[in-house]
Amino acid sequence: MSWAGKLLRVNLTDGTVKSEPLNMDWAQAYIGSRGLASKYLVEEVDPKVDPLSPANKLIWSTGPLTGTMASTGGRYTVVTKGPLTNAIACSNSGGYFGAELKMAGWDMVIFEGKSSKPVYLCINDDVAELRDAADIWGKTVWQTEEHLKKVLQDPLARVSSIGRAGENLVLYASIVNDLHRAAGRSGVGAVAGSKNLKAIVVRGTKGVGNIKDPVAFMKAVKEKKKILADNAVTGQGLPAFGTQVLMNVINEVGALPTRNHRDSQFEGAKDISAEAMATPRKTDGKKHLVTNQACFGCTIACGRISKIDEGHFTVANKPQYWGASGGLEYEAAWALGAANGVNDLEALQYANLLCNEDGIDPISFGATIGAVMELYEMGVLTKEQIGIEAPFGSAQALAFLTEQTVTGQGFGKEIGQGSKRLTAKYGHPELSMTVKGQEFPAYDGRGIQGIGLGYATSNRGACHLRGYTVASEILGIPVKTDPLVSEGKPELVKAFQDATAAFDSSGLCIFTTFAWGLADLAPQISAACGDQYTTEELEKIGERIWNMERDFNNRSGLTAADDQLPKRLLTEAVKTGPAKGKVNELATMLPKYYEVRGWNADGTLKPETRARLGL
Repeated sequence: MSWAGKLLRVNLTDGTVKSEPLNMDWAQAYIGSRGLASKYLVEEVDPKVDPLSPANKLIWSTGPLTGTMASTGGRYTVVTKGPLTNAIACSNSGGYFGAELKMAGWDMVIFEGKSSKPVYLCINDDVAELRDAADIWGKTVWQTEEHLKKVLQDPLARVSSIGRAGENLVLYASIVNDLHRAAGRSGVGAVAGSKNLKAIVVRGTKGVGNIKDPVAFMKAVKEKKKILADNAVTGQGLPAFGTQVLMNVINEVGALPTRNHRDSQFEGAKDISAEAMATPRKTDGKKHLVTNQACFGCTIACGRISKIDEGHFTVANKPQYWGASGGLEYEAAWALGAANGVNDLEALQYANLLCNEDGIDPISFGATIGAVMELYEMGVLTKEQIGIEAPFGSAQALAFLTEQTVTGQGFGKEIGQGSKRLTAKYGHPELSMTVKGQEFPAYDGRGIQGIGLGYATSNRGACHLRGYTVASEILGIPVKTDPLVSEGKPELVKAFQDATAAFDSSGLCIFTTFAWGLADLAPQISAACGDQYTTEELEKIGERIWNMERDFNNRSGLTAADDQLPKRLLTEAVKTGPAKGKVNELATMLPKYYEVRGWNADGTLKPETRARLGL
């Protein structure tokens, strides 16, 4: 049974670090990672807690397949109540940190309370202790990682930390590991900052044992890796182009949100696409993209490593940004680019580097800049208030406002509160493209009806990774559905949401689902953990996790009224492309979604649904 079987409970108020057995009944019912950490949060935290108060808890969690030979077994999640949304927050990250934590012998770390001074947690296999973080408080993620590896005198140690944005309580601050992999969304980094928690540094040398049936496990893993390798998306598209392969695809179908969702196609998409990253620059003859990169145990390798143009105005006098580092993923390229009408690839990379360096979510940040630029063009915000001329398309404004936000200076303090609070302050809340306070990702819910419903009903606020119906509606995976049609989408969204919850809880990457279904996950978990994990049982576990998260949100004060899209998506029709004339048909889809979920008309769980799922 490939759980380590124990967790660390860290009371920051008292300064204590204690080991305790993992609740194996909960592990069996919720698997691990997202599901199991959410179960602990739901059982231990008042749903109405202030997310930035000491009473909130912050949980790092691995899955039973994290650190194993299963492909993409490097994932971990950070679970808390999110300050951006006041809903349950679960942010997933790759890289190498998750596997290292598991190899040190820990399934989970639970932080509670608040330290009286900045601290970090040091884990070396069984030995764990809180240490003074005075030397790294006020430092970036990159500086923190370098410092802690020197202190431990171990270059193989792995670090998960916040930058200055988390310390400054930017409401969408992220937690970053391995320099540029992030638990990115919902403000988990701000919760760490509110607790005076700077980082976890871990060195694990135990490996992951306890596999129930090693022979069957290795056989299943080998078979499933071949499926990934033979698949056009996981074996070809993602390794070659990364998620940026989607930029031109989504633009062509008319679902690339542009200029704060005023438009659905971006005339500059080709300039910030995967193809552009792989084309030599006119300025220096070098390609933006250096290579791809894989996380721990990953056979897909979708990550991008890029090198910025050293002569670009953003870095001409900043050699610290000239080296190869984490490159643009699709979501970041969209949020920093199309969402703001900016088609300067190097400016996008500069902003992306700052997001990584100081730990902020580029999706929420970029989308908030889009709202700022629209307010500027309307005359609501002025150059004097913002600190720079900020029309749509201004790479200079993007770079300046990124610097201001990550350092907590000037108008950046307001941008750091997210678009919901910012637009409300200046009298135009309708310009916030959010659900439950979290900004939309890179797909227009008018041109892709199912993803619009997915945004509205996502338990952590607007999110594509909670139920990626784009796979079906655009890519035809596992079956092709019409993106412009709302019929059948409630059932599709539910199926994607439940399956995703199961995959997230295993410790594997959601990108495997371009090639795998639950029938491919089941034999790997069964061999590692126990025969009870059939495809049908995984479906039920995913549904249980989804409903548990929903119930927490309901008890926190969120209602059916929060399952809503901005007026722009419901009343302003798409202007160009295949989706021309379309709005999102949420009013038709939402009641049916509640019905297929087994919920009441007000979005609460029916007693029979609770009973069936064991909630």
